[in-house]
Amino acid sequence: MKIAVAGKGGAGKTTVSGTIARELARRGHTVLALDADTNPMLGISLGVGPEETYRLLAVRQGLDDGTVEHQESVEALMEAFGTDAPDGVRLVVALREAVAEASCSCCGVNPPQLLRELEAKGRTIVCDLEAGIGAIVKRGQVDLVLVVAEPSVKSIDVARRAAGTASGADGDGPEVIVIANRVRDEADLEAIEAALGDYEIVVVPEDPAIMQADREGRAPIDADPDSPAVKVLLGLAERLGREPVPA
Repeated sequence: MKIAVAGKGGAGKTTVSGTIARELARRGHTVLALDADTNPMLGISLGVGPEETYRLLAVRQGLDDGTVEHQESVEALMEAFGTDAPDGVRLVVALREAVAEASCSCCGVNPPQLLRELEAKGRTIVCDLEAGIGAIVKRGQVDLVLVVAEPSVKSIDVARRAAGTASGADGDGPEVIVIANRVRDEADLEAIEAALGDYEIVVVPEDPAIMQADREGRAPIDADPDSPAVKVLLGLAERLGREPVPA
């Protein structure tokens, strides 16, 4: 199963991605977490800590200055540019730039290329994306798109466009679930429902425990697993975990 998490920067994609990846792993899935965001902080939400998160980013940046060797296969790339997160999740940072016909695997690994090459056989892939998802969804790379929207005009608009792209003109795209994040009251939820009411909506309440975890550089699932927002995401992961993993 391949899951893409999309939405406007700052909407909470990384928290959603990290929490769901950890819980799926706890439920027996072999999980590969791909950080394809412009600001690659998925490691923190997964629980590897700030130091290892920045080290992994520096390894990827080392390709540009020649201090890191290029890799010849995707599996070697996941070893060189990845790290182990708690609960057995493997974290890999993907390039955001599109590199056409790259001469080696690691230079060619932007999210669409990586998702195309990685098989989901026996494992679950969770990809924390930038706002745009067209290049991935148009090629049929994912099985499920989680679109994260907080109750602001810009975030809702980005989510609306992302959900529409994922669904496809004829509704033949992957399944789409909207994550209404940081919902404080009925007015917040109504604003999201007005634009995204055609999709299933999972409501994640405003939760100070998430902000506190960010300040501490900790994964929310470790900092406060019983907080309201984390419990909703754990419930979603439990549901997704019941889906059969491709053999």
